[in-house]
Amino acid sequence: MQNASIIVVRKTERERLLKSYEQLSDDELTVRSCAGDEDAFAEIVRRYTPRVFMFVGKFFRQRSVIEEVAQEVFLRVYVQLKSYAHKGSFEGWLTRVTVNTCINHLRSKKEGIELTASSSSEEEEFNWIEKKLNDASLENSDEDRLVASDLVNKVLGKMSAEERIILTLIDAEGHSIKEVARMMNWSEAKVKIKAFRARRKMREAIEKLLRKRGNQGYAK
Repeated sequence: MQNASIIVVRKTERERLLKSYEQLSDDELTVRSCAGDEDAFAEIVRRYTPRVFMFVGKFFRQRSVIEEVAQEVFLRVYVQLKSYAHKGSFEGWLTRVTVNTCINHLRSKKEGIELTASSSSEEEEFNWIEKKLNDASLENSDEDRLVASDLVNKVLGKMSAEERIILTLIDAEGHSIKEVARMMNWSEAKVKIKAFRARRKMREAIEKLLRKRGNQGYAK
């Protein structure tokens, strides 16, 4: 009974200790993590897992792949944590690590991006495409939206990893040029050029697909 009581007390003390980590700032957690505090790093993982999974999920459709990339993100964070050095926000630094991990995985696996009708940024994302569909005399219906989604996926599948990331960050998620420049560790001018070229490439490819589908009976 005494041993059982000791176990209960230790468990309670640990739960109280872990609870206290939730009150620490990101910088305090990173300092403790760099000093070898595993519980501090566990709190970082707990705190940012939803954000990392949500971001990675915009680029990969399979749950197993999302989990694999997310695990790689936190592995990189653990290894590179000392390089963070509290320059800017930890969340911004973590986002850059996540972006770079997604790019590397896209390059190596050549995975496509799944865009679904449930996306919160659906209207912005398909605004231009819907206009082209309407121009092609397609009715504004759920079926047409699926056609638009299919067109986007086909085009994105042929784009480079960097182009996919840029279009998703700016057009789908609504990040500014400045924010994307920080995430990618690029100059704002480079982001603007990349975004311009990616959008032009997408429009040209979609117009080509629309013409092809029109000839096949998708448009009048």
